[in-house]
Amino acid sequence: MIPQTRPQIRIDPALKALWPEARLGCLTWRALPSPEHPALWTFFTREILPGLGKTLQDTPLAELPNLGESRRAYKAFGRDPGRTRVSSEALYRRIRQGKELYRINSVVDASNLVSLETGFSLGSYDLARLEGGLLFRLGEAGEMYAGIGKDGIDLARLPLLADARGPFGSPSSDSQRAMISLESRDILTVIYGFSGQKELEAALALARKRLADFAEAENCAVFTVC
Repeated sequence: MIPQTRPQIRIDPALKALWPEARLGCLTWRALPSPEHPALWTFFTREILPGLGKTLQDTPLAELPNLGESRRAYKAFGRDPGRTRVSSEALYRRIRQGKELYRINSVVDASNLVSLETGFSLGSYDLARLEGGLLFRLGEAGEMYAGIGKDGIDLARLPLLADARGPFGSPSSDSQRAMISLESRDILTVIYGFSGQKELEAALALARKRLADFAEAENCAVFTVC
């Protein structure tokens, strides 16, 4: 079972001009998603949640590693980070409010775990639903897509990934079109980086391990786009 050829991914120079540290950490891999991976939730509850809960009590969200840089990048792009939150911040806020995390499927849940451990926003996409090369760019005025569990999302000035058919993912909220289902097999996971290369490489190494441990990732290939 060999994954599809890794997609060609570029970053729009206009986006880089506004935030030179913008980069993507990418993993292409193959899996058989399951509704839930019990070991992930045991690990999260015992090993991650206690320390993370204390950190969230003691540290302002804007000062958390990698999240603060993402918020500042959004401001540079022309989006108010207080109104349009990156997905890692949304996860942190659920924990700080004492709410349970959503349980989607083994792929999405493992991606969210890495997001909580690193502060980066992650997106996992079904490669079979993507067409052509991918471009990381800012959304244009009037662009929208149907989000996962949400109405139309305004993409103007939002950093996003687009393929030949248009936008499908962002660090804030992904589209329904490329979302992971139990039928997905070839997967692209993207770490949206607005920090340094060192931080991104550490997150990639952790993601590779967590996806193998909790989403049964096979044939994983790792690369960065700067």
